[in-house]
Amino acid sequence: MNETLKSHRRRFLIGAGLLAGELTAGRVLAAGKQPLRIGLTPAFLHDRHGLLLEWKTYLEKRLGQPVSFVLRDSYADTMNLIKQRQLDAAWLCDYPYVLMKPQVDLLVTPLNQGRPYYRSLLIVPVSQKKVRSISDLEGKVFAYADPYSNTGYLAPRHEIRKLKREPDSFFRKTFFTWSHRKAIEAVALHLADGAAVDSYVWESLEKIEPGLTSRTRIVSRSMEFGFPPVVVLNDLPKETTQVLRLVLLNMNGDAEGQSILAKLQLSGFIHTGPELYESVENMVRQAGNHHNGAF
Repeated sequence: MNETLKSHRRRFLIGAGLLAGELTAGRVLAAGKQPLRIGLTPAFLHDRHGLLLEWKTYLEKRLGQPVSFVLRDSYADTMNLIKQRQLDAAWLCDYPYVLMKPQVDLLVTPLNQGRPYYRSLLIVPVSQKKVRSISDLEGKVFAYADPYSNTGYLAPRHEIRKLKREPDSFFRKTFFTWSHRKAIEAVALHLADGAAVDSYVWESLEKIEPGLTSRTRIVSRSMEFGFPPVVVLNDLPKETTQVLRLVLLNMNGDAEGQSILAKLQLSGFIHTGPELYESVENMVRQAGNHHNGAF
């Protein structure tokens, strides 16, 4: 286990232990509170409405207050809700988190197969056996997930720049699918010659819809990035932030929470720091993307 992960886990154990000793969620958040508004982006399979209802019910019981999941069809929509203070928390992609740091605080990071990391997967139709890297897709049709997606936009464009090519003219045609699932579908249906997608989404779909992912082939895997975090608005009351963190950190401590985590294809949540996302921040700087005055 590397030192960074050891540090994250030590922080998690200490933080969870202190919180558990100090309070319980049901007592802290009194009845009659306004709903806690949690934004979700298209990265997280939010078409699974039954699972979201189950998770909402779980959180409400432990927070002692109503929870409202706010689903939007693009990262930009969720980011705008944050800027307008129409959310209290959000499960964001790492790229929007980097851009929104002036408005939000890092709450927890999900554990993907036991670790707080994920990758960008370069995929092509399964019939395309000759493609070995993104350089083989020059002049082809490419599907991007979302202009604010790290794995589905920022990372592949970073790889193209490393080839000393210009991303805007590298492909013959590009288009946005507005979700990683739809990017996978575009490749499976031969609507695109390739796409870069979130490893968490592809691997989750491999388990629940293998007929879809089997029509694609993984060409390459990027370096590891910090997994998309859960954030809170930086003006959310500290008490609410503390309780929400406690509830998420302790989800793997009871059978109901473990069941929901399994359906989310997650191992749990861990308390991490902004340094986990430095590689994404560096790519944003190199790309010259200064959205929202963040850089």
